[in-house]
Amino acid sequence: MTPELSALQAIGWPITATDPLPADPVWQAALAEHPHARPARVVEQHRSGYVVADGPDSNFPVDSLPEWQRPRFPPEQRPGVGDWLLIEGEGRRRVVALLPRHTAIKRGAAGEHYKQQLIAANVDTVFVVCGLDADFNPRRIERYLLLVRGGAEPVIVLTKADEALAADENAIVAATGALIELAQGVAVRAVNARDRDGVREALADWLGPGRTAVLVGSSGAGKSTLTNSLLGIERMKTGAVRESDARGRHTTTHRALIPLPTGACLIDTPGMRELKPTGEEDVAENFADVEALAEQCKFRDCSHNREPGCAVREAIEGGRLDPQRFANYLKLRDEVAGAANKLANRRAQKADEKVLGKALNKRLEDKYGRR
Repeated sequence: MTPELSALQAIGWPITATDPLPADPVWQAALAEHPHARPARVVEQHRSGYVVADGPDSNFPVDSLPEWQRPRFPPEQRPGVGDWLLIEGEGRRRVVALLPRHTAIKRGAAGEHYKQQLIAANVDTVFVVCGLDADFNPRRIERYLLLVRGGAEPVIVLTKADEALAADENAIVAATGALIELAQGVAVRAVNARDRDGVREALADWLGPGRTAVLVGSSGAGKSTLTNSLLGIERMKTGAVRESDARGRHTTTHRALIPLPTGACLIDTPGMRELKPTGEEDVAENFADVEALAEQCKFRDCSHNREPGCAVREAIEGGRLDPQRFANYLKLRDEVAGAANKLANRRAQKADEKVLGKALNKRLEDKYGRR
């Protein structure tokens, strides 16, 4: 393998020592279409351009393509951190293509109008980070799991385990036990984020060479401290949380892709206070226990309220289903359905605009001829 390919592989380029081309045929076709281009990965995203890398220690800026800056261009289709671009030229390099994503972590953007916001692209693992302090919130973790599933593997990382043990030796056992029950097969790891060796050992299975992970969680959960421990240096700024509510301040202000000593890449993200679904999520996948109970109800259209023979109500009353988990299931189900309706309307509107645009162009051609 050439030094250039080895450098790309160190930042996640999906190749092997025996095959210099990625397995994805669409990627192979894009490389063949641009024979003079080379791949580079987005490590930072800015308003008018990007910082990309073609190796662990080789970052450089590139300008955005003009169409990506158009107001009506869907924001989730613009390149984001983790995306792969094809670059041409030396000195002032230019972007010629965006390679299709293998995975994408998205959320509904804030505001009344339906928009999607890309969190990270082409990631293998999503570390959902939550502190074992006043920040601990199983309902928020359920929401994160809903948003991040779909190609990438979620892992729940509980930080501040040392503080929890000092306050209550049963806190970790109780918290992890409850999470394992709600996580539906998702791995759970409790760590002291400042313990470098402990963090590396706990997360080693997901941070091998060529893999990419992203950290998501609220401000103050310990994402930047985890990053520093995995790097082995104090690179990311960290801050204390408020004693009143354990809320953190935004010490991370933008998303950034960082190569790790293990050969993996890590994307650190700012804390997210609003987690709106996009309408593309699968609620059933995240609440398989509730869905399985619902299938046992006497009536197929059971609303799980007062109907006779409701298996869901029986499980709640019998202590086999947490009523708060069920309430969150109903809330997220309704939110996803509402977002899915907005998404369908948006797509229908775009389709209508495309038809009208073609009709207008046809009338102009008939009247003035093809130009």
